[in-house]
Amino acid sequence: MKNKKTKRLLPLILLLVAALLLTACGKSSEQEKESTEAKVEEKVEKKTEKKSEEKTEEKIEQESEKKEEKTEKKEEEPAKETQDTTREFTDSTGRTVTIPAEITKIAVSGPLTQIYVLPLCPEMMVGFASEFSEEASIYIPQKYLDLPKLGQLYGGKGEMDLEALLAAAPDIVIDVGEAKKTIVEDMDSLTEQTGIPFVHIDATVATAPEAYRQLGELTGKTDKAEELAAWCEKTYLMITDMMAKVDTDGKRKTLLYCLGDSGTNVIAEGSFHAETINLMSTNLAVIDDVVPSGGGNEVDIEQIMNWDPEVIVFGPESIYGTVDSESSWSGVTAINTGNFYQTPSGPYGWLSSPPSVQRYLGLLWLGELLYPDYTEYDLQAEVTGYYELFYDCDLTDEMYDNLVEKALP
Repeated sequence: MKNKKTKRLLPLILLLVAALLLTACGKSSEQEKESTEAKVEEKVEKKTEKKSEEKTEEKIEQESEKKEEKTEKKEEEPAKETQDTTREFTDSTGRTVTIPAEITKIAVSGPLTQIYVLPLCPEMMVGFASEFSEEASIYIPQKYLDLPKLGQLYGGKGEMDLEALLAAAPDIVIDVGEAKKTIVEDMDSLTEQTGIPFVHIDATVATAPEAYRQLGELTGKTDKAEELAAWCEKTYLMITDMMAKVDTDGKRKTLLYCLGDSGTNVIAEGSFHAETINLMSTNLAVIDDVVPSGGGNEVDIEQIMNWDPEVIVFGPESIYGTVDSESSWSGVTAINTGNFYQTPSGPYGWLSSPPSVQRYLGLLWLGELLYPDYTEYDLQAEVTGYYELFYDCDLTDEMYDNLVEKALP
């Protein structure tokens, strides 16, 4: 019985064990599957994290490089800006001066310079060297005449007002004309003292065109400068060609240019102020010790009688109006024959007051006065053209007549 029961139970027990074994195997397989999946996921996550970290590091590195580039650019910009805001200019003394790249405000060293600069760039001027004559407003717009007076570096009418100069704050100070012996030291000293660059440009009657071209380069007004230079070149060539014919025919006149209250100051042959006279005549005032100033050398009436010029020209505000009634002058041939005249003036004297570019008017006038048979130009037309180009002034017939009233026969 017992054995029969055991035999009946045995198959059941075997089935149960088999079922248990199958269940265990299934669970093990699932666990292994889950374990494998977990490992795969872990590897993927690690790879993803690694890639993410690499990308992050790369991005940080790129941003760092960009920042460094920006920093380098910023560091380069001030240098570039400094380079662009200044330039170098070599003046007539050979000095290389650092000046602003763009000049908008200028001051002048004296009346000679302001006559050169006024036609070129009056809107840039921060002041004038000296006060104008009463009639200046006829020729020059009032807005320029109202600019402050800054004084002058050279000459006998005071010194430059450095306090007023600094207050006007020009970009540059320009000196035009004859170079003084101490010009380099003067320009360097004033540049250092004020912090404003000072430059010198040589200018004579013959070199006025080149002076204008240098001024054009300096100020940036090259087109206007060339226009002024071309006018000077044309006029100078016309006059020198005429004088060559005069000299060929032996017709050059003797002349004295007399100044002062008594008329006994003369502009001597070796003076910078005598350039126009020397070109247009034989200047009889040959003196050993030439006074460089515009007041000339003082002589006596006996010396003037000994020189005995064919023509005498008196400066503005001299004794032209009374000289023919002065007994002391009665022995001078030019006075007795009526061959004496007064230099036209407005707004500056045409011969040398000061010795600037307006002396071209003196060339034209002396040509007509001394050599009318040789002139191939119309004096009024030439003078009118000058006033329009250099002063922006529409010179009327009446204005012209007033200018030459005492200057022609």
